[in-house]
Amino acid sequence: MKKFIIPLLLMISVSVSSQITTGTPTSEVNRWTFGGGIGLGFGSNSAFYLQASPRVGYRLTDDLEAGVVGSVSWQTSDYYKSTMFGVGPFANYYFARSFYVGANLQQYFINYKDKLYDYKSNEQETALYLGGGYMQRIGGNSFMQLGLMYNVLWKENSSIFSSGLVPNIGFVVGL
Repeated sequence: MKKFIIPLLLMISVSVSSQITTGTPTSEVNRWTFGGGIGLGFGSNSAFYLQASPRVGYRLTDDLEAGVVGSVSWQTSDYYKSTMFGVGPFANYYFARSFYVGANLQQYFINYKDKLYDYKSNEQETALYLGGGYMQRIGGNSFMQLGLMYNVLWKENSSIFSSGLVPNIGFVVGL
Protein backbone atom coordinates (compact mmCIF):
# COMPACT_ATOMS: atom_id res chain seq x y z
CA MET A 1 0.00 0.00 0.00
CA LYS A 2 2.88 2.42 0.83
CA LYS A 3 4.39 1.68 -2.58
CA PHE A 4 1.16 2.88 -4.16
CA ILE A 5 0.40 5.98 -2.01
CA ILE A 6 3.85 7.66 -2.05
CA PRO A 7 4.24 7.66 -5.87
CA LEU A 8 0.62 8.80 -6.21
CA LEU A 9 1.22 11.77 -3.87
CA LEU A 10 4.40 12.68 -5.76
CA MET A 11 2.55 12.66 -9.09
CA ILE A 12 -0.25 14.84 -7.66
CA SER A 13 2.21 17.39 -6.23
CA VAL A 14 4.12 17.57 -9.53
CA SER A 15 0.93 18.09 -11.51
CA VAL A 16 -0.26 20.83 -9.14
CA SER A 17 2.97 22.82 -9.46
CA SER A 18 3.00 22.35 -13.22
CA GLN A 19 -0.54 23.75 -13.44
CA ILE A 20 0.59 26.87 -11.63
CA THR A 21 3.61 27.54 -13.80
CA THR A 22 2.28 26.75 -17.28
CA GLY A 23 -0.02 28.79 -19.47
CA THR A 24 -0.19 32.47 -20.39
CA PRO A 25 -0.15 34.72 -17.33
CA THR A 26 -3.20 36.96 -17.02
CA SER A 27 -0.97 40.03 -16.69
CA GLU A 28 0.25 39.61 -20.29
CA VAL A 29 -3.30 39.61 -21.64
CA ASN A 30 -4.64 42.51 -19.58
CA ARG A 31 -2.43 45.51 -18.77
CA TRP A 32 -4.93 47.17 -16.40
CA THR A 33 -4.28 47.09 -12.67
CA PHE A 34 -6.67 47.73 -9.79
CA GLY A 35 -6.12 48.12 -6.09
CA GLY A 36 -5.92 50.48 -3.19
CA GLY A 37 -6.12 50.46 0.56
CA ILE A 38 -8.49 51.05 3.43
CA GLY A 39 -7.95 52.41 6.90
CA LEU A 40 -9.90 52.36 10.12
CA GLY A 41 -9.03 53.94 13.44
CA PHE A 42 -10.43 54.65 16.88
CA GLY A 43 -9.18 56.95 19.62
CA SER A 44 -9.97 58.88 22.74
CA ASN A 45 -12.87 61.34 22.94
CA SER A 46 -15.01 59.12 20.67
CA ALA A 47 -12.57 59.54 17.79
CA PHE A 48 -13.32 57.52 14.66
CA TYR A 49 -11.45 57.46 11.35
CA LEU A 50 -12.39 55.73 8.08
CA GLN A 51 -10.38 56.00 4.87
CA ALA A 52 -10.48 54.41 1.39
CA SER A 53 -8.06 54.94 -1.49
CA PRO A 54 -8.92 53.12 -4.72
CA ARG A 55 -6.50 53.15 -7.66
CA VAL A 56 -6.59 52.22 -11.34
CA GLY A 57 -3.40 51.81 -13.32
CA TYR A 58 -2.12 50.75 -16.68
CA ARG A 59 1.15 48.87 -17.23
CA LEU A 60 3.03 50.90 -19.86
CA THR A 61 5.81 48.29 -19.81
CA ASP A 62 6.35 45.17 -17.71
CA ASP A 63 8.07 47.33 -15.07
CA LEU A 64 6.37 50.75 -15.39
CA GLU A 65 2.80 51.50 -14.33
CA ALA A 66 0.88 54.81 -14.36
CA GLY A 67 -2.64 55.66 -13.35
CA VAL A 68 -5.01 57.57 -11.11
CA VAL A 69 -5.49 57.22 -7.38
CA GLY A 70 -8.22 58.73 -5.25
CA SER A 71 -8.79 58.96 -1.54
CA VAL A 72 -11.64 59.79 0.75
CA SER A 73 -11.54 59.96 4.54
CA TRP A 74 -13.92 60.78 7.34
CA GLN A 75 -12.82 61.73 10.84
CA THR A 76 -14.99 62.58 13.79
CA SER A 77 -14.65 62.99 17.54
CA ASP A 78 -16.33 64.86 20.36
CA TYR A 79 -14.48 68.01 19.25
CA TYR A 80 -14.25 68.00 15.46
CA LYS A 81 -15.53 66.54 12.21
CA SER A 82 -13.58 66.36 8.95
CA THR A 83 -14.07 65.07 5.41
CA MET A 84 -11.22 64.92 2.91
CA PHE A 85 -11.20 64.00 -0.79
CA GLY A 86 -8.07 63.60 -2.87
CA VAL A 87 -7.31 62.68 -6.47
CA GLY A 88 -4.28 62.61 -8.71
CA PRO A 89 -1.90 60.69 -10.96
CA PHE A 90 0.69 58.14 -9.85
CA ALA A 91 3.58 56.24 -11.42
CA ASN A 92 5.39 53.17 -10.08
CA TYR A 93 8.51 51.47 -11.37
CA TYR A 94 8.91 47.83 -10.32
CA PHE A 95 12.23 46.02 -10.14
CA ALA A 96 13.18 42.48 -9.19
CA ARG A 97 9.39 41.82 -8.97
CA SER A 98 9.66 42.48 -5.24
CA PHE A 99 10.42 46.22 -4.95
CA TYR A 100 9.07 49.47 -6.34
CA VAL A 101 9.74 53.20 -6.40
CA GLY A 102 6.96 55.63 -7.08
CA ALA A 103 5.57 59.13 -7.26
CA ASN A 104 2.04 60.26 -6.47
CA LEU A 105 0.64 63.78 -6.90
CA GLN A 106 -2.53 64.41 -4.90
CA GLN A 107 -4.84 67.41 -4.73
CA TYR A 108 -6.78 67.33 -1.45
CA PHE A 109 -10.07 69.08 -0.67
CA ILE A 110 -10.72 69.33 3.07
CA ASN A 111 -13.91 70.26 4.92
CA TYR A 112 -13.29 70.78 8.66
CA LYS A 113 -15.67 71.69 11.47
CA ASP A 114 -14.60 72.40 15.05
CA LYS A 115 -17.56 71.42 17.25
CA LEU A 116 -16.28 73.16 20.36
CA TYR A 117 -15.86 76.65 18.82
CA ASP A 118 -18.36 76.29 15.95
CA TYR A 119 -15.60 77.03 13.44
CA LYS A 120 -15.79 75.77 9.83
CA SER A 121 -13.07 75.66 7.21
CA ASN A 122 -12.75 74.55 3.58
CA GLU A 123 -9.17 74.17 2.39
CA GLN A 124 -7.11 72.65 -0.38
CA GLU A 125 -3.61 71.22 -0.31
CA THR A 126 -1.33 69.68 -2.91
CA ALA A 127 0.98 66.82 -1.96
CA LEU A 128 3.76 65.19 -4.00
CA TYR A 129 4.68 61.84 -2.49
CA LEU A 130 7.97 60.17 -3.46
CA GLY A 131 9.12 56.83 -2.09
CA GLY A 132 9.06 53.12 -2.54
CA GLY A 133 8.69 49.81 -0.85
CA TYR A 134 8.41 46.06 -0.94
CA MET A 135 5.84 43.88 -2.72
CA GLN A 136 4.70 40.47 -1.52
CA ARG A 137 2.87 38.18 -3.93
CA ILE A 138 -0.39 36.97 -2.38
CA GLY A 139 -1.55 34.82 -5.29
CA GLY A 140 -1.58 34.81 -9.08
CA ASN A 141 -0.97 38.37 -10.22
CA SER A 142 -1.98 39.97 -6.89
CA PHE A 143 0.41 41.74 -4.55
CA MET A 144 0.45 43.44 -1.19
CA GLN A 145 2.57 46.59 -1.17
CA LEU A 146 4.36 47.84 1.94
CA GLY A 147 6.01 51.19 1.50
CA LEU A 148 7.10 54.55 2.80
CA MET A 149 6.38 57.82 1.00
CA TYR A 150 7.42 61.39 1.76
CA ASN A 151 5.46 64.49 0.77
CA VAL A 152 8.18 66.79 -0.60
CA LEU A 153 5.71 69.74 -0.60
CA TRP A 154 4.95 69.38 3.13
CA LYS A 155 5.52 72.48 5.27
CA GLU A 156 5.49 72.12 9.03
CA ASN A 157 3.53 75.24 9.96
CA SER A 158 1.09 75.44 7.05
CA SER A 159 0.14 71.86 6.16
CA ILE A 160 -3.02 70.17 7.32
CA PHE A 161 -0.98 66.99 7.73
CA SER A 162 1.03 66.43 10.90
CA SER A 163 4.01 64.95 9.03
CA GLY A 164 5.37 64.60 5.52
CA LEU A 165 6.29 60.96 6.08
CA VAL A 166 3.54 58.46 5.23
CA PRO A 167 3.74 54.68 5.65
CA ASN A 168 1.39 52.81 3.34
CA ILE A 169 -0.05 49.35 2.90
CA GLY A 170 -2.07 48.53 -0.19
CA PHE A 171 -3.11 45.80 -2.57
CA VAL A 172 -2.73 45.58 -6.35
CA VAL A 173 -4.25 43.10 -8.78
CA GLY A 174 -2.97 42.83 -12.34
CA LEU A 175 0.81 43.19 -12.07
